Amino acid sequence: MYNVSFLEPGGANASCWGPGLGCPNATSPAPLPLPQSLAVAVPVVYAVICVVGLAGNSAVLYVLLRAPRMKTVTNLFILNLAIADELFTLVLPINIADFLLRQWPFGELMCKFIVVIDQYNTFSSLYFLTVMSVDRYLVVLATAESRRVAGRTYAAARAVSLAVWGLVTLVVLPFAVFARLDEEQGRRQCVLVFPQPEAFWWRASRLYTFVLGFAIPVSTICALYITLLCRLRAIRLDSHAKALDRAKKRVTFLVVAILAVCLLCWTPYHLSTVVALTTDLPQTPLVIAISYFITSLSYANSCLNPFLYAFLDDSFRKSLRQLMVCRADP
Repeated sequence: MYNVSFLEPGGANASCWGPGLGCPNATSPAPLPLPQSLAVAVPVVYAVICVVGLAGNSAVLYVLLRAPRMKTVTNLFILNLAIADELFTLVLPINIADFLLRQWPFGELMCKFIVVIDQYNTFSSLYFLTVMSVDRYLVVLATAESRRVAGRTYAAARAVSLAVWGLVTLVVLPFAVFARLDEEQGRRQCVLVFPQPEAFWWRASRLYTFVLGFAIPVSTICALYITLLCRLRAIRLDSHAKALDRAKKRVTFLVVAILAVCLLCWTPYHLSTVVALTTDLPQTPLVIAISYFITSLSYANSCLNPFLYAFLDDSFRKSLRQLMVCRADP
């Protein structure tokens, strides 16, 4: 997702990096200057996402870490999701600075660090969403069938969270290896520098991100919720009909909310991967504008998650109010 040389021609061995609708080769002409409206809108939109994301995720972290009654299995997964989003929004000002400067002034170590943080956010968000979907699947079915989920403890959730972070670390390692500085059009840029044949490695990297970062987790989430809704519908109503009805309504709401926001933010990015792999689009102002719009959508996921997973929860809002009142009291 991160791209400091967005839709610009690569060097002799460099690859463009991000959700652009195409990846120009080394012989591409110099990039067209950005329209004035786009040059102003992009940093403003990024700044808004940064401020809202920092405020929302900081509130989530504050409540979940300070309120004892909020320490539940589900909230632990939300906490990890908020950590990933918070890390990304913390480094988003670097994206803004790079956009305004039109070159990378922060050094190669920072280049690798920013790319890794960005990828942590990209993969961990959907991976933790998948884990939360599995958890909800087990809990709702158990509630409907009047039983408990064996082994569902806070310690087990902590182990699962560590395993997810370990998996994400393995997945993002290749990006850390290939991320480095490269001179492009007389400017130093933070890009992915692949070995030859460069085109093959670039396509492999986009396919890698699409399959591991979107296709597998989203397919899993959809399969879980579809199966859950079918199983709930098949359960006969008995003395637990009220609990079952509440479970159905809760699951239906979560299916719509989670999948809608997830697909809204990430589908354009991954569709752009398909386009980039199959089409050689020219760098027209329209293509560049669409590419930045896609980037903004994917970034916006980091500030929407707090509202989706926490601010819609009555107990979260109550705990936040209580903590704020306690801090306000002398």
